[in-house]
Amino acid sequence: MPTNTAAWINAGGARLEVGPAPYTRPAADQIVVRNHAVAVNPLEWIIQVAGRLAYRWLTYPTVIGSDVAGEVVEVGSAVTRFRVGDRVLGHAVGTDKDANRAAEGGFQHYTVLLERMAAPIPDTLSFADGAVLPLAVSTAACALFQSDQLGLRRPTATPESTGRTLLVWGGSTSVGSNAIQLAVAAGYEVVATASPRNFDYVTSLGASRVFDYNSPAVESEIIAALQDREPAGAVALGETSAAACVRIVGASRGNRFVALATPPVSFAHLGGPDRGRFAVPKLIARLVGANIALQIAARRRGVRTKYIFGTTLKANEVSTLVYRDFLPRALAEGRYRALPKPTVVGHGLGDLQHALDLQRKGVSAAKIVVTLD
Repeated sequence: MPTNTAAWINAGGARLEVGPAPYTRPAADQIVVRNHAVAVNPLEWIIQVAGRLAYRWLTYPTVIGSDVAGEVVEVGSAVTRFRVGDRVLGHAVGTDKDANRAAEGGFQHYTVLLERMAAPIPDTLSFADGAVLPLAVSTAACALFQSDQLGLRRPTATPESTGRTLLVWGGSTSVGSNAIQLAVAAGYEVVATASPRNFDYVTSLGASRVFDYNSPAVESEIIAALQDREPAGAVALGETSAAACVRIVGASRGNRFVALATPPVSFAHLGGPDRGRFAVPKLIARLVGANIALQIAARRRGVRTKYIFGTTLKANEVSTLVYRDFLPRALAEGRYRALPKPTVVGHGLGDLQHALDLQRKGVSAAKIVVTLD
């Protein structure tokens, strides 16, 4: 049996510590992957610095991490889609409440994955490139295609225009990069926001127009651009995105729905050494207040909103839609791009804490990755 090692969080708020971990065999609907690259997301450092607030159910020690890419080393008895040796990317869900299991976390050499949350990757795609996708593509797919979210038409190899337009606020983010590509593949026009330095990047993803989210006139400009279009709703990415999207969608005709991916307050200061003893209560108060204000504003404008939880697709048809039916062929044929590009900042489990610290400081149009070869 293989020898496993993981980057553990031994208590709430603790730093990662590398140490031995058990090798866990897969259940019938699971596979085990030898990870060659893992990516980091805001979710991971939020769990680390505010796990008792955001993920109260977690038991410690635990292994976090969502984005993995590597080779299949074992398959469950009911798995027919993968064989040992296959190159795959996968979305690890070990920190979910119904899993809460270190074996299914990404920050280790061997991760247990649900078969329906993994996809083969072509030989032309490096493991580092493959690792940028899972959580971002899952979150974008939840927002776009789940019936309790925007409920858009599904992506295909040859999409026909729906005649409708989706707003993606935060188009250069990881989730935004995938939301744009998925929406275009489903036949939707996309308008997006980004900083001017990322306009060309967002346009290359398929957005028809890109607006500067820092411009004082950005909301009125987008409202004007949507006047002769049928809006399909909005995906809000970034702390200030929700209120802006509610105002824009509320002023437009069409689907008055905003899928929310980001809390309206920042958790970043909780990871600092000078956070203070009242940092968490103050954050909770700001979070509650901001959400109440957002809901009041949305109700006044007839706008519906809902937060996205990027793993809910594992329990519905959207997981197989993305990871089985769409992504494998789209990647192999070059119709879908693994973006944003990886920025490799380390080459072992011991570098993951450094990667989390860098991510917490903020990145733009990039995904931080650590290789494990």
